[in-house]
Amino acid sequence: MNITTVGFDLAKNVFSLHGVDANGKAVLRKSVSRGKLLECFSQLPRCVVGMEACTGAHHWARQLITLGFDARIIAPRFVIPYRKSGKNDGNDAEAICEAVSRPAMRFVPIKSAEQQAVLSLHRIRQGLVAERTAQINQIRGLFAEFGLIMPKGRYPAQHHIPDILEDATNGLPALARRLLADVWARIQQLNQQIFAYDREIEQLAKHSAQAQRLMTIPGIGAITATAIIASVGTPQQFKSGRQLAAWLGLVPRQYSTGGKTRLGRITKQGDKYLRTLLIHGTRAVLAALKDKRDKTSNWLRELIARRGYKRAAVALAAKNARIVWAILMRGEEYRPKAA
Repeated sequence: MNITTVGFDLAKNVFSLHGVDANGKAVLRKSVSRGKLLECFSQLPRCVVGMEACTGAHHWARQLITLGFDARIIAPRFVIPYRKSGKNDGNDAEAICEAVSRPAMRFVPIKSAEQQAVLSLHRIRQGLVAERTAQINQIRGLFAEFGLIMPKGRYPAQHHIPDILEDATNGLPALARRLLADVWARIQQLNQQIFAYDREIEQLAKHSAQAQRLMTIPGIGAITATAIIASVGTPQQFKSGRQLAAWLGLVPRQYSTGGKTRLGRITKQGDKYLRTLLIHGTRAVLAALKDKRDKTSNWLRELIARRGYKRAAVALAAKNARIVWAILMRGEEYRPKAA
């Protein structure tokens, strides 16, 4: 078969393939089980293989690259316009095959197993943080049912929980006291697990030259640096720092027509986790602004006065994203500009 492009619809157990020749004529339509997938591909001519970005995509892309194929991953929203009829596995594979052949199509960079391992650490830690927040909110609400009010904030709340549980005169029933003590024990266990993961992330950053360079940027610590390196991979895939900022969803959404430019809120496209880390990091920079007189600090003070605190935090996050790209491309450390 003279196959030049294959669309590969991922699934749990049964995968659909759609292949076309150089003239765009369909010459392959079949479904293959997971156990026979690599055997099936080994019998095909080496060509371009497209697949959607979903669970297992990076694994199969690495496997196909090992076999000599040109594997490419596409965001699902770029595949949808090429689906001609109803949604099923065969039509999805055909749409992927059509989308991957477009010359101007954008592709998701294929991550290595090591990058995915680092991102797994971040995702597990993120889940534990969300679980801890849920547990604190639960114990706060249950205390309020008995007229016991905890202060706002994670640290003040955790400081007062033991005092409330140990106070025998606050009218808390014995059953509720025992149950809420169990919730407090889970919160403490989550604190220990998150702390252990934080130390592991710091060790990863300590042994990464790229992470050490990124950490010289104000507002970027070990967590943000390691997450960016594991997600971005090679900075050469972006033509400029603005493309990286756009990939993170930190640039304004355009509503432009008729030669008139209209800019709205940020697009919020891309990785929400990275965008959140960058913006939270800039909040720390703004909190420590005080009387600093370097060029960035003066710009931030003017921006806060003109556009407000939150917009200034997002603007600095977009600026940091551009600086990240420049540092990764040039292999240099951050050099702040004097006033």
